[in-house]
Amino acid sequence: MEELIVAGRISVNGKPAHVGQPVSPTDIVRVNGQIVKLRWQQRAPRVILYHKPMGEIVSRDDPEGRPSVFARLPKLGSSRWVAVGRLDFNSEGLLLFTTSGELANRLMHPRYEIEREYAVRVMGELTDEKIEQLKTGVMLEDGPARVLDIRDGGGEGANHWYHVTLPEGRNREVRRMFETVGLMVSRLLRTRYGPLRLPPQLKRGQQRELNPGEVKSLLDAVGPDKEDGMQPAEAAATGESDDDQFSDESEPNGNLIGYQSSDEHKNAHWSRMRGSFDTVVPQVRNRERYRSGAARRGPPRKPKGR
Repeated sequence: MEELIVAGRISVNGKPAHVGQPVSPTDIVRVNGQIVKLRWQQRAPRVILYHKPMGEIVSRDDPEGRPSVFARLPKLGSSRWVAVGRLDFNSEGLLLFTTSGELANRLMHPRYEIEREYAVRVMGELTDEKIEQLKTGVMLEDGPARVLDIRDGGGEGANHWYHVTLPEGRNREVRRMFETVGLMVSRLLRTRYGPLRLPPQLKRGQQRELNPGEVKSLLDAVGPDKEDGMQPAEAAATGESDDDQFSDESEPNGNLIGYQSSDEHKNAHWSRMRGSFDTVVPQVRNRERYRSGAARRGPPRKPKGR
């Protein structure tokens, strides 16, 4: 390929190509004057559902040496797993991991209002008045917070469960909200994150990776529906919380070609990442790229004297 470039037989958008020149899906590439179709390989993000048990921390480095959820995940080469939100050391339930910082940001950031649902066991009586107070909103030290829905999950006394739905996730938000109405959460289990539910057959400490069809459905469900000026974010790598924290560290979305981080291209990136399930450009055969040496020389000559 380098020999063809040096020989001036390859052009990009009508100009001679040079070695190492990047090209994008919108560029027109010609070999010997003939347009060729480039095969753009897209790598969809990977997503894992993990049933976090109590006694594990969502951090890669813990000074106390406690077990980390990351130790259970499959090893990756050039990319890394991003935790989508967090659960504190004493909480359990559904925890998501992905190789895409952009997808993690779509799921975590409060502006997208991706619902989280929890099974919560409380000590004390949750009266109708307290339920209305939680739905209307309570003031926490980091701002107002409210629940979208509370449903009775059964039980009695110190073993009474409720299903609580929130539009966002903050540091120990569920526990702190119940404390404002005089109740203590004795157990917390996340059962749903956005469109994904904790599979009943997934036992504590087990994980399951979504298949391509499930990943596509997730991307369709949380894809861009409004102007987004936010940068991709990854959950912070240290500390712990009941749910989401953010840092400025970002991850590429896994595309092999054409990934850019400028704001004006974010929706296009998302479409390419999601579209990797829908469109695969057939690989171009060599004879469609350029003529073979035999074709350039023409038909074989007859031997002289015969």
